[in-house]
Amino acid sequence: MTDLSELLSTEDLEHVRPRSHPSWVQPTLATLTHDHFSDPAWLYERKLDGERCLAFRDGDSVRFLTRNRKDVSDTYPELVDALAAQDVADVVLDGEVVAFEGRQTSFARLQGRLQLSDPKRARASGIEVFYYVFDLLHRDGYDLTGLGLRTRKNVLRHTLRFTDPLRFSVHRVEHGEAMYREACRKGWEGAIAKRGDGSYHHGRSTDWLKFKCVRDQELVIGGYTEPQGSRHGLGALLVGYHDHGGLRYACKVGTGFTAKVLAQLHDELSRISTDASPFTDAQDVPRRGVHWVRPRTVAQIGFTEWTEAGRLRHPRYQGLRRDKDARDVVREQT
Repeated sequence: MTDLSELLSTEDLEHVRPRSHPSWVQPTLATLTHDHFSDPAWLYERKLDGERCLAFRDGDSVRFLTRNRKDVSDTYPELVDALAAQDVADVVLDGEVVAFEGRQTSFARLQGRLQLSDPKRARASGIEVFYYVFDLLHRDGYDLTGLGLRTRKNVLRHTLRFTDPLRFSVHRVEHGEAMYREACRKGWEGAIAKRGDGSYHHGRSTDWLKFKCVRDQELVIGGYTEPQGSRHGLGALLVGYHDHGGLRYACKVGTGFTAKVLAQLHDELSRISTDASPFTDAQDVPRRGVHWVRPRTVAQIGFTEWTEAGRLRHPRYQGLRRDKDARDVVREQT
């Protein structure tokens, strides 16, 4: 393992601060954007469909914590072992824990590990997991978050031995739009754009941007929820599709609206209100604060994938389809 003094320039060293091993570091959270771009000042990484985790090693102590500070070390004992076997004894890493279904990262497959807190059961689950490391926040008594991302990733390469289940999250420079197109073509969740000279922010940041590969599906509106807080018009749409003669619930859609669209939807849907739910399956359908409507209106919904339970992940409202008869709406994507 190369010493920090050999990896950092005199200018870089001015942005490094001595610090004892932290018990927690608030992670950077990426901001979703639909404006995809290419820029040599930015780095582009594959967006992985897993569980975000920060890894802490302080001597013999190794901890994996989720972004809401839940300790999942016993859920991923093989990752704990892999980090404990590294030469560095004082380090904080940022990355994503993933499981694969074929060549695709699969959050659905990872579910089989998320509920396990017994290391023996986790190891025996048959679900292999990997930790893709994309950032280095602390090393050998120094806080590195003030360094630029390119520098942090270079130090990261010289800090760990990247053998399974620890993997380095590779990146591309400049060609963000090509990266995004490739991600969508290959069925990935998307891409992450990161400002190359950006320091590590704590919390939501526009220095990290999400380019999500979103599929489209036409769905029938069966109801809407009451707005909460400062929101007006409605809170979320309840949507579904026709299956075996009935309307099957697909998801609740709460994003993608402007204030004007919310008002327009409320006015239109309130004119076709009904007392009973149009959904034929009762499971998971919200009930509290819901206004039911006759299933006549078709909306186009963007999403990332269908779950095994027949629900949409990350749904986003895209608009109404006036050219589609609600009776013809069926599940089109698998």
